[in-house]
Amino acid sequence: MDEFDYWMESDEENLRLDIKTNPSAVEKQALWAHVRPGMRVADLGCGSGKTTSVLHRLVQPGGCAIGVDIFQERVDFACAHYGESGIDFVRKDIRRPLDDLGAFDLVWIRFVLEYYQAEALDIVRNASQILRTGGTLVLIDLDLNCLNHFGLSERLESAINSMAHALKEKMNFDSYAGRKLYSYLYDTGYEDISVSVGAHHVIYGELDDVDEFNWGKKLEIASRKAGLNFAGYAGGCPEFVKDFKRFFSDTRRFSYTPLICAQGRKGTQEWRTKSSK
Repeated sequence: MDEFDYWMESDEENLRLDIKTNPSAVEKQALWAHVRPGMRVADLGCGSGKTTSVLHRLVQPGGCAIGVDIFQERVDFACAHYGESGIDFVRKDIRRPLDDLGAFDLVWIRFVLEYYQAEALDIVRNASQILRTGGTLVLIDLDLNCLNHFGLSERLESAINSMAHALKEKMNFDSYAGRKLYSYLYDTGYEDISVSVGAHHVIYGELDDVDEFNWGKKLEIASRKAGLNFAGYAGGCPEFVKDFKRFFSDTRRFSYTPLICAQGRKGTQEWRTKSSK
């Protein structure tokens, strides 16, 4: 199996993925996608396994859920914390065919495609191959990820934009993944497509512990992986991170991240002809 250079990897990544996952938000999204008892569900890019556990609960009685992740560390954590009857966690590369997993009524891909900019459509195709005709594919991702803040200095805003561009070029990261989800479903021949747009983060006033840890960890790792010299900062990367954390702890700051959810029903037509590229 090819190892994927996941730029957010750290000793605390299992914990970060777990504590930032809000079960109530996952449940709301799943009910919007018509998850119901008796379904066989696949959670591709399952991370810590918390989302898979929520999906499993919603397909009871009679349903089952499989969480799939490329990293053994994620699978081990998921098994230890969310393993129970009716849930399986397996290590697989979702960029490759997944046919040996069997057929599913619903395939769920949440906060994954943003890390696979070049392979996103291939992942959607692989997901389609394990989805029964008439089944539902659910794609959920952020848009303008980490880029929507008010109150930034010109220096800090320029550094954040440069970092996002570097992550795109060097680490295959897509800050604009959310706006592409509809087209992935459309181009793959899905029918009855529906889209929901809302906010994932709305941060103002006092900063809570989860957002402080999640955003702080993301900026620390992203700034290192971007490989920039942060020319506007005499102290380089550490000074940039310190400046962002100072901004982010300011109760005047306003930050938000759009969340886009798209779902479609698998029909018999596999591909549509693109009108433009």
